[in-house]
Amino acid sequence: MKVFFDSSAFAKRFIEESGSQHVEELCVQATELYLSVLCVPEIVSALQRRLREKSLTPYEYAQAKSHLAQDVRDAIIVNLTESVLQASITVLESSPVRILDALHIGCAIECGVELFVSADAKQLVAARRVGLKTRPV
Repeated sequence: MKVFFDSSAFAKRFIEESGSQHVEELCVQATELYLSVLCVPEIVSALQRRLREKSLTPYEYAQAKSHLAQDVRDAIIVNLTESVLQASITVLESSPVRILDALHIGCAIECGVELFVSADAKQLVAARRVGLKTRPV
């Protein structure tokens, strides 16, 4: 199964929270794992915020960042191309979502995934509106 993870969902592999187990199960089921080029910087930003807030120790931050780097090696990274940008514009014109959310959806459309996974309810609605099969985590 070709699965695209939005950053909000894929971050659950590195930050233990509600939905983390479900993300792990979907990763095991995936035959191809797709991520936007935006995913790594967004997850590092989330990890940094938790480090600043002291909900992560420096050691936990380093471990999470190392695991992220390992996981990304096995993923197919979708770049921001003209067709991704056009798909993102379609998303923005059909749903009230943030630009980064629309870019993730545009990436998923571009690579023709079978499942779009996110922890963002508004993003999931927008993804369904443009014909993607979705799964909340």
